[in-house]
Amino acid sequence: MRVHRSGWRRGRPVGFGEEADMRTRVRVRGWRWRRNPLRRRCDVVEAWTVLVVAVLLFVVAPLVGVAAGLHAQSRDAATAAAQRAARHRVSATVSGGPPAVQVERGHLHRAEVHWTEPGHGTRTAWARVPAGARTGDTVPVWVDTRGRVVTAPSSGTEVLQHAVTIGMCAAACAGGVVFLGHTLARRIALRHRLAEWERAWARTGPRWTQPRA
Repeated sequence: MRVHRSGWRRGRPVGFGEEADMRTRVRVRGWRWRRNPLRRRCDVVEAWTVLVVAVLLFVVAPLVGVAAGLHAQSRDAATAAAQRAARHRVSATVSGGPPAVQVERGHLHRAEVHWTEPGHGTRTAWARVPAGARTGDTVPVWVDTRGRVVTAPSSGTEVLQHAVTIGMCAAACAGGVVFLGHTLARRIALRHRLAEWERAWARTGPRWTQPRA
């Protein structure tokens, strides 16, 4: 007797029998795609639904995320460019008492600062300063064309991070919609399958239940 070269497993030779079992499992898994007496119309619809869901989940959803991320990046980059054109940074001096104890985002505190602008004299305002700044320290402050203290323009890293976040959220939302649609389609297919089984049993049931003469 010739044994397959893959050897023995659990006291029996591993050979053509397992290969036949694998081919049988493959055929069983793909029975909805082949003509057979067990296949019904709802099975064909379900098979195509699985294929469509796979395409939407692995192709369309990532493309939606990429498109949303690129759109957000383009929009945020334009906004950051407009901010850089309308804002400029000045070197201000902390002139008030100790900065407020309240900590804001980025470990920044608020303190009274003053700076001098050509043609406008000395300006005074409250601005966010790094933690630990004391009276007389020089801190960078962003102001607009009217001399008002504003936040710094968005950096390229912040724009990219926001775009990636938007893209991931869009892809996740698209995937959630696909899963929801797939669940609804499966429930509808199950109802149709049960109805078809009921009709088939109504046709064949009497042959099994009626007493033979």
